[in-house]
Amino acid sequence: MTNPKPGSVVLTSTERVIFGEPAAQAIAAEAARLGASRVMLIASASLATETDVIKKIVAALGDRHATTFTGVQPHVPRTDVIAATDAARAANADLIVSVGGGSVTDCAKIVPICLSNDIRTPEAMSAYHIQVDAGGNLVNPGDLPSFKPQTIRTICVPTTLSGGEFNPLSGSTDPVTKHKQAYQQRLMAPVAVILDPELTRHTPDWLWFSTGVRSLDHAIETLQSFQSNDYCDGLAESALRLLVEGLPRVKANPNDMEARMKCQIGVWQSMLPIIGGVPMGASHAIGHVLGGLCDVPHGYTSCVMSPFVLRWNASVNADRQKRIAAVFGQPDGSAGDLVDAFITSLGMPRSLGAVNVTEDRFQTIAEYTMQDIWGRTNPRTISEPADVLQILALAK
Repeated sequence: MTNPKPGSVVLTSTERVIFGEPAAQAIAAEAARLGASRVMLIASASLATETDVIKKIVAALGDRHATTFTGVQPHVPRTDVIAATDAARAANADLIVSVGGGSVTDCAKIVPICLSNDIRTPEAMSAYHIQVDAGGNLVNPGDLPSFKPQTIRTICVPTTLSGGEFNPLSGSTDPVTKHKQAYQQRLMAPVAVILDPELTRHTPDWLWFSTGVRSLDHAIETLQSFQSNDYCDGLAESALRLLVEGLPRVKANPNDMEARMKCQIGVWQSMLPIIGGVPMGASHAIGHVLGGLCDVPHGYTSCVMSPFVLRWNASVNADRQKRIAAVFGQPDGSAGDLVDAFITSLGMPRSLGAVNVTEDRFQTIAEYTMQDIWGRTNPRTISEPADVLQILALAK
């Protein structure tokens, strides 16, 4: 008799996920349910200036709307987080609502922490991000008694597919070192997530499909991991199937709202293993560095790295990779090759050179990857920068 493998699944502080309802209506209802009277919107600039999406939300909120902030740049520079925090403090906000892509989401989740800990400068944020010690262990200030939990909550309304809205983890880039760093505390997970496929019609194709691949990568790295379990594997496989179906359907017909919703549900499922405790691997760790250091768009990092990491890992987890290949209809095929072909079919970049990352950056990328929260949790052991360099050489 084989004994079951012990494990645990960590739950977040998100109370509800609302899908298929118009965003403006759902936001107003949630604000009323939470008793919020000073709602701050943190929104993508393009939605605020080129569409009527934010105007409709402001109208639905009525007197509950306090202010709107639209100054978040890609990869969430600390300076933008502090600017948004200043705006929230000035407006006496009692609820933060993000509407837009991953950078807007990350910023909105960090602002309440800055408010509760009275963080007023980019430099002061250094004391609050997760660090990796010499032994590869994570040191999270969010777990320390001196860390003051946030007193106001966040609602996230995503328009891309990167999935950060489900996570009690956010990233912000140090503008001095260009290193994207992680912040985590349980209440950073939004109190509610609102999925409205109609809003995603405004998302540029390159952003929609690249962030879709990012969530594909969430599922892939779960199914690769030796630290996963039956619960998380099941969610990841379902997520992979939804995304593999939904993304090509949207490419063929951008007005296919059912396919867009399948993608959004796939993202939700792809994130649950991560927040449940399954660590990601080299694709995510290197991707964090490519974003902050080399200014590679969030989704493109997975488009470039995921197939090469699969190939590099195959010598140790080929059996685990069969489940990935099966989703693409070829259980005996190469998962790396199948994922490569799928990403190519979406028209996404497939090498570091294609996203303007040159070999002279490789050493710094490798060194920064060793400091990432997932730099040491890849299925095939990464113990030094030379291991990362092997993967980068495959992807060049």
